[in-house]
Amino acid sequence: MAERLGRSGMDVLAAMVLGYEIAGRVDEALVPGRNEKGFHGSIATVFGGTVASGRLLGLTADQMEHAIAIAATSIGGIGIAANTSVAREYHAGLSAMLGINAAIAAQKGFTAEPTVLEAPRGFFSAFGSLDFVADVTKDLGREWDITTDMAIKLIPGGHPNHAAAEAAANAAIKGDVQPADVASITVTQGNLRALSGPRHPTDLIGVAHSMAYMVAGAVADRGYGWIHATPEKVSDATISQLIDTVEVNPNPPALPSRFAPRHGATVTIRLKDGREFSDHVEQPRGSGARGIDWADVDAKYRTLVPLSGMSAQRMEDALKVVHDFESVRSMSELTSILNQ
Repeated sequence: MAERLGRSGMDVLAAMVLGYEIAGRVDEALVPGRNEKGFHGSIATVFGGTVASGRLLGLTADQMEHAIAIAATSIGGIGIAANTSVAREYHAGLSAMLGINAAIAAQKGFTAEPTVLEAPRGFFSAFGSLDFVADVTKDLGREWDITTDMAIKLIPGGHPNHAAAEAAANAAIKGDVQPADVASITVTQGNLRALSGPRHPTDLIGVAHSMAYMVAGAVADRGYGWIHATPEKVSDATISQLIDTVEVNPNPPALPSRFAPRHGATVTIRLKDGREFSDHVEQPRGSGARGIDWADVDAKYRTLVPLSGMSAQRMEDALKVVHDFESVRSMSELTSILNQ
């Protein structure tokens, strides 16, 4: 959308911040109801695409209201499909496409029921509950989700498991833990009562959702990274043996609210000789609240972008534009490199 409209880097950044804000606020009002009802987060991310596109299009307040209302009646997404297949990626594509469609429709004069979010039997009622509707506008403009809740995935796998993997690696380093000496690995995280995903994954989708694999891999290798998404690591015998020692703390401390504290986690490694080593990570690396290091972003970029077949020169040229994005006059400065 920014390329089509010739918008600047600052325009795009502003659109991203606002889109992220509205999508985050909508989703917080749905949690935990949407999870319990089986819906995927894509039912909220559509508002990110809508508001970001609407900002770039220069929608009026009235048009933006109707764009959001149109978005609310545009998308679905079943969580079980996202957890076990590439339906999650399909959800993401639909979310972006339908968000753009909603903004364009509103710009062209299409309208929808403006109370669709909060009305009885409306969006919040259908996907979550009406208990947290007041949260949607609480402190609006005083804090920003992109600094409190946003996080870049610096390692492969579901974000709720990132802090656990980091804590596991830290605990292993503290105790100079040897895999053969491990008796148990205990994860304490929010309201978690059972391990998420398959205990012994066999493919990338399983890896992405397996807390046991991520924690065991982090202990075995004193860290967890992109190498752990390879078939060689998935079939690694040492990691497989450690997976069987991973368990969840059945009595975690009570949470102060319905939200897990930004996916923080504590991991305790107990050795066969009785010694224990523990570490707690409140915010995983790559989170806005903890601070994002360009070195981490660059490392991820240089690990994954070559898989696209992009030449080394184009890759570095595009990264330079990203680093200087605030001074970019037109989005085409980036897309022209990507499209070569």
